[in-house]
Amino acid sequence: MIKTLRTQSLLSYLALSLLLMSCSRKPEKTIITGEAQGTYYQVTYLDVAKRNFSKEIDSLLHAFDRSVSLWDDSSIICRINRNETGVKTDSVFRFVFTQSMEVAKRTDGAFNPCVGPLVKAWGFHRKQGKMPDSLLIIELLKHIDYRNIWLQGDSVVKSDTSIELDFNAIAQGYSADLLASFLRQKGITSYLVDIGGEVVTGDPKPDGNQWRVGIEKPSDSASSEREIEAVVEIAHKAIATSGSYRKYRIENGRRYSHTIDPKTGYPVNHNLLSVSVVAKDGITADAYATAFMVMGAEKAWRFIRDNKDLGLEAYFILDENKSNFRIIQTPGFVSLLSKTTE
Repeated sequence: MIKTLRTQSLLSYLALSLLLMSCSRKPEKTIITGEAQGTYYQVTYLDVAKRNFSKEIDSLLHAFDRSVSLWDDSSIICRINRNETGVKTDSVFRFVFTQSMEVAKRTDGAFNPCVGPLVKAWGFHRKQGKMPDSLLIIELLKHIDYRNIWLQGDSVVKSDTSIELDFNAIAQGYSADLLASFLRQKGITSYLVDIGGEVVTGDPKPDGNQWRVGIEKPSDSASSEREIEAVVEIAHKAIATSGSYRKYRIENGRRYSHTIDPKTGYPVNHNLLSVSVVAKDGITADAYATAFMVMGAEKAWRFIRDNKDLGLEAYFILDENKSNFRIIQTPGFVSLLSKTTE
C-alpha cells in the first residue's frame, strides 16, 4: 500500500513538473509563406510546441483552389462555368456561394458573384481580353443576374446557361478564415493569416499587444513603391482592403479600374481610391470591401449605418483633387488606428 502511494505521489509530481515546464516555455513565432489563388499568403502564429504546419496549410489551400478558384481550370467553379454535367459541389463551394448570394441581396447587386463575364471582357481575368464595345456590354449585362442561379442539394442550377460565377471578391477572405480555423483546432489561438491582403487575426500576442496591419497609401501606378497610409491594431477581427489604384488598364490615355459596376457593365467612375473594412471574419470583410468600392463612399457609409447588425467599420481614401487624399472613417474605425505607422 505504501509503495502504491509513493508511486502515485511520484507520478503526480512528474505530471506537475511537466505542466509547470510547459507553462514556463515561451511560444515561438512561426511564419509560413507561399502562393495560392494567384496571389501570396503569409501565416504567422505563436506556438509553444514550435510546430510547423506548412504542409497542412499548402494542402488546405490546394483543396480550396480545387473548389472555388478560377486559376484552376479543373476546379468546381470552372467546371460549373463550362456547364459540365454531373458536377457536385463541396462544403467550401456551397458556403462561399451562399454567402455571396446573401451579400448580393443585401447590397442590391453592388456585390455580384456573376459579374465574371464582364470582368473577362474588360481584360481583368488572367490579364486577357480586349476593350469591349458598348454592344458587347449590353449583351453581357443580360447574363449576370445572380437570381438566375441557385443551389439544389449539392448541385448548381442555372436558368441562364450563360451565367458564370466569379468568387474572387470573396474567396480569399474565406480561405483566410479556414486557415485560422485550422490553427485553432491545433490549439493555436494567437495568429495572423494574410492571403493576398485579406487578414484574419486571433488572440493578441503573448505580450498583450494586438496585431498591426498596414493600410496602403494609394499610388499613381502599379509599379510604385508601397507606402503605408495608416496602421490598425486588431485581434479577433478581420480586415480587407479593396482599391482601384493598382489593378487597372490604360486605353487611349484613360485609366479603367478593375472594379466593375454590375449595374452599368463599366468600371466604376468615382473618387473612392480604396476602402478598408474591418469585420468579424475574412469572408465578410472581403465581400463588403468590394461592394463598397462599387457603391462609392457616400452610399457605403449609409449602408454601414443602416446595417449595424453586420458590425462593419470602414476607412475610405478618396481622391480629392488628383494630388491630395481625403480620409473618411467610421467612428468605430478611429479606435482601431495606431498612433504610428512604423
